[in-house]
Amino acid sequence: MNLDELKPEGGRKPLILHVSADFPDPIEAAKTKVIRTLLDLTADRFRHRVISINRQSPPPAALLGSVVRGLGTPKLETQTQPFEWGEALIYRAPGRGLYHKAMLVQLGDRIAESIAAGEKPDLIVAHKLTVEGIAVMQAARTTGVPYAVTIQGDTDTKILSARPDLRSVCRQVHLGAVQTTTFAPWALDAVEAKLGTRTGPVSVVPCPTEIDMPRAPVTGGNGLLSVFHLKSHARKNLSAMAQALRLLAADGRTPHLAICGGGSDADMAAARAAAGDAPGLTLEGALDRTAVAARMNAATGFVLPSRRETFGLVFIEALFAGLPVIYPAGQAVSGYFDDCPFAIAVPPDDPRALADAMARLIDEEAALKAALQLWQQSPAAQRFTRAAIAQDYAAALDKALAPSPTLVAGAA
Repeated sequence: MNLDELKPEGGRKPLILHVSADFPDPIEAAKTKVIRTLLDLTADRFRHRVISINRQSPPPAALLGSVVRGLGTPKLETQTQPFEWGEALIYRAPGRGLYHKAMLVQLGDRIAESIAAGEKPDLIVAHKLTVEGIAVMQAARTTGVPYAVTIQGDTDTKILSARPDLRSVCRQVHLGAVQTTTFAPWALDAVEAKLGTRTGPVSVVPCPTEIDMPRAPVTGGNGLLSVFHLKSHARKNLSAMAQALRLLAADGRTPHLAICGGGSDADMAAARAAAGDAPGLTLEGALDRTAVAARMNAATGFVLPSRRETFGLVFIEALFAGLPVIYPAGQAVSGYFDDCPFAIAVPPDDPRALADAMARLIDEEAALKAALQLWQQSPAAQRFTRAAIAQDYAAALDKALAPSPTLVAGAA
């Protein structure tokens, strides 16, 4: 027996199967590392196995043939590749949500086959309610393994809003999970407004960041700052930042806003077009990861009124770097900083509110940074450190593994 598989108290570590479309794998290595980091941080407590899923659209002719053979529903085709965490899986399904439930139910059957071929896990975790959750609930029903769900606010709320026809199955996923984890309070509120309130355990666990050692704020900053890849300029709402600068200029103010982020020549050209003639806005280019905290610490305030944001690690990084932030109201880190003056929520579609918040970052810099420094030294800040996140995520998984009267819920 491998000693690494033993829990500290002498029993076997629980085996947890994670199903995620957001896990770096040989098929797409550039995916976000949030889920992988959570697994790394809790590897001393659990044995983690991953089925990393990747959707690919079939050619139209192949889709039509599959629909005919499936008597109205396409037959799911998959291709797998082993990697160090488990299995990277391609599943071919049409885009734009066509046959969304039908294809994911078939994917659940495929996951159940994978489970039957190896060691049976103690728990399956679906790392989005509206996508992986549908497949995992199907696999759980087939195998008798309980399942947990991670809510990811951006995708889950977008699908629930756009596809009311999926709410019935998503409600089953939501209410049937033995445990739910959400990265931010707002996402749980938004999901439960559409699907109902859970009676089972729920855990709020922030996303982990590498920048979790506080730097004392420094007054007299060199201007406002935003950090994002220029390819994402539309989602990050660069046009609203530019419009806010124009409004401030009309008020007789000339703040400077630096955008740090790399991209291709086409990305740069598109960002410049979105920014237009905004006064005081400069594109500084890519910023080395090791230089992010220092660049933030030297600034006056951080600005990022994203149109859609599940969590936004960059907001936590800015706060730990000593920089007050403007974030999009009702998303991102909403619910964590409601009473904190150094974190200002603005509606993403309100340039006037954004301009006023930017002016506040400048005018009240000393007071906001003083309040931020007190927060950095508080237990509230500690919950965003990797050590605390590891403990909280492990506790969430322990809740999911605890004996339950309903082994596999989610019945219609």
